[in-house]
Amino acid sequence: MLTNEDVEDLKQNIIGLQESIQALTVSVDKLVKAVSDLKTEYAVITNQVNRHEKWFHQIADKLGVKLEY
Repeated sequence: MLTNEDVEDLKQNIIGLQESIQALTVSVDKLVKAVSDLKTEYAVITNQVNRHEKWFHQIADKLGVKLEY
């Protein structure tokens, strides 16, 4: 048979678990946002690098220089 003290301990444990789950949820949300921001930044940087590479080839063509990798 459960005593009032046992029931109160269970309630406190459940409250602690709820708080832990809430904290984990917030942390996961922050992590997902950070990853999303990094993906967006990576896409922007990739486009910028591609644009610069195109410019380098245009400059090299005008100067008559062959670019090698």
